[in-house]
Amino acid sequence: MRFRLIFIVMLSMHFASSLSQRIERVHGEYTYHVPENVALEEGRRIALERAKIQALADAFGTTVSQNNSTYVKNINGKSSVDFISLGGSEVKGEWIETIGEPTYKIYYERNMLVVEVYVNGKAREKNGAGVEFDAKVLRNGTDLKFESLDFQNGDDLYLYFKSPVDGYLVVYLLDEYSEQAYCLLPYKDSNGQAYKIRHDVPYVFFSQKTAMVNQSEVDEYTITCSRAFEQNTVCVIFSPNVFAKMGLENCDSYMSNQVSLKDFRKWLIKSCTKDLEMQKKNITLKIKK
Repeated sequence: MRFRLIFIVMLSMHFASSLSQRIERVHGEYTYHVPENVALEEGRRIALERAKIQALADAFGTTVSQNNSTYVKNINGKSSVDFISLGGSEVKGEWIETIGEPTYKIYYERNMLVVEVYVNGKAREKNGAGVEFDAKVLRNGTDLKFESLDFQNGDDLYLYFKSPVDGYLVVYLLDEYSEQAYCLLPYKDSNGQAYKIRHDVPYVFFSQKTAMVNQSEVDEYTITCSRAFEQNTVCVIFSPNVFAKMGLENCDSYMSNQVSLKDFRKWLIKSCTKDLEMQKKNITLKIKK
């Protein structure tokens, strides 16, 4: 009887945790006054990211932290408090997918460029601190001093990664312009499984010189840009649990190293729903021709 009671209590706790972390529809909006030194495209990106943060804060709340970065700004003699400047770790939610296209309204107010954005999406609450892994994009070098988000056509791309726990890693490059997602890791000539990570070991991916596997398996990448300015996203997905990689049901698409963004997002939602410990980090790259 006592064993049965303990089992029921544990099952109830697991069920409650699953409910609290279920994926929900959220929406957010934000008005961004673009500084003179920020381009319109970058202003749109910043406004969108802050709208997502606002949506997460409205839906799930925020944690109280001593390093909140709220600041006061002054525009044409009028002061206002920008309360939305919350770090990702301070918001008790995680953005999973954007639904449809964000709606923008761009205009000038008192000679200042203003970007308003409204976005709908799917998100889930984050209970607990989670795994604080470290992921950095490197440009034209494999040392941490080469960390950068600004790329030019022909630059080499590397990724630094370190986790405090063992786990499994998959990395995609998301191209909104072509609406494609390119699998960067696991490498094409590997066994196709998510890359196994050992705790507290610093990795530098996409370099044969720093490879911890057979060098012939390592894919090296060069960033290309067909327009004057583009933005791509490096999506880093990590879990302490073995998870089903994308392409398991469509080997041809996966082995070609490329899938549609739509299919990628479906896979990501499905994976996050199954694995409550799965986390992702999006790193936006600004690319000039």
